[in-house]
Amino acid sequence: MAYLANTPDDIRVMLRTIGLDSLDQLFDMVPPEFRLKRALDVGPALTELELTNHISGLLARNQGADQRVCFLGAGSYDHFIPAVVDHLASRGEFYTAYTPYQAEASQGTLQASFEYQTLVTQLTGMDVSNASLYDGGSAVSEALLMALTVTRRFGRVVIAETVHPEYRQIAATTLEHLEPKLVTIPGPRGTIDPATLAAALTDDTAAVVLQYPNVFGQLEDIEALVKTIHARGALAIVSVDPISLGLLRRPGEYGADIVVAEGQGLGNPMSFGGPYLGIMACREDFLRKLPGRIVGQTIDRHGKRCWVLTLQTREQHIRREKATSNICTNQGLLALRSSIYLAAMGPGGLRQAAELSARKAHYAALRLAAVPGLSLAFPGPFFKEFVVRCAEDPRTVLTAVGRLGYHGGIALGRWYPGLADAILIAVTEKRTREEIDGLAAAYEQALRRG
Repeated sequence: MAYLANTPDDIRVMLRTIGLDSLDQLFDMVPPEFRLKRALDVGPALTELELTNHISGLLARNQGADQRVCFLGAGSYDHFIPAVVDHLASRGEFYTAYTPYQAEASQGTLQASFEYQTLVTQLTGMDVSNASLYDGGSAVSEALLMALTVTRRFGRVVIAETVHPEYRQIAATTLEHLEPKLVTIPGPRGTIDPATLAAALTDDTAAVVLQYPNVFGQLEDIEALVKTIHARGALAIVSVDPISLGLLRRPGEYGADIVVAEGQGLGNPMSFGGPYLGIMACREDFLRKLPGRIVGQTIDRHGKRCWVLTLQTREQHIRREKATSNICTNQGLLALRSSIYLAAMGPGGLRQAAELSARKAHYAALRLAAVPGLSLAFPGPFFKEFVVRCAEDPRTVLTAVGRLGYHGGIALGRWYPGLADAILIAVTEKRTREEIDGLAAAYEQALRRG
């Protein structure tokens, strides 16, 4: 199995059951002349991440698989997943479970969802969380619909151009036949100008969607932007990178009203784009407007702790305009994986993952900016993603970099015509100095050929 869960106490119990005092006694039947008489030269102990990278390097000697080093981002990231996540989440009672329609009969599923909600509120600094949504993009649209019901303002909603373009496309589709006008504010220098934001707000604006760090990886004065939004009575919806919260301030601390996120990076594989996990949390004032499943803790008739779906009638999802949402299913298995990941990593582990990602991204930015034909596109601080401008056609260069063994980034021209010469590059804690140096060398070689 991928993860050995036997603790020292477990081992002692098993040995006692078979009448032995130590593991060495298991090998007493092996004649002494056949036993190893020297110490194994296995080197110093490695962390799980280091050991996984080492084994991956050995496996990479096999031929046939796509073993390109991944520097892709824009919402899907190659973060490290501890082995315990796969081991626990693949247990049959979790792996084959479906959303229960008689939910209280599935106490294990409800308890897992309740613990997920608790972890999300601790991570985001918000008051309440639901039991997950489909993905980060749909979570943005659900937050906008929720903001309309909370504020009762139906004139417009505002979304920043620095929000993931696919999230903006989903929002546009959701609102296409509804009353509010969707207004997009530009971010020509990779960030939002506070004056531009203020000018876009009206007295009938329900909410503004920001992303922090934004889709380009840039860090803005998020607290000032939120204050500008609140000054006009609108709600601040902030889409975050959950890993970044190991290092950056929690959204609840700078006044966000609704927080959404793509939870893929919390213990879920990239999986060629899905299935993923939509995170949503908000202030307690909005609890009764929160879409999706909400699990509460209570006491049963025997006085024992138990869990229930709460604050929603069974029929709420089919009550047409009175329903909070059409969302009635959550990504339970992926939410469970994220819960296991957060519990295993703890605050210290999450901070370490965030710090390593940030430091390695800045090292990569320096190395790539020194490559002839590449330059950093935007000034200012960033987290784990950054944009470079390329002297040659980015698609051609990325194809050449791919042949040299690297998923070198994403050409932004597909979404931003003004950035047709730009490439978005993401660096996680998994990337090594050798891999980053190799990426820079691959870009240099690709550009020299061009």
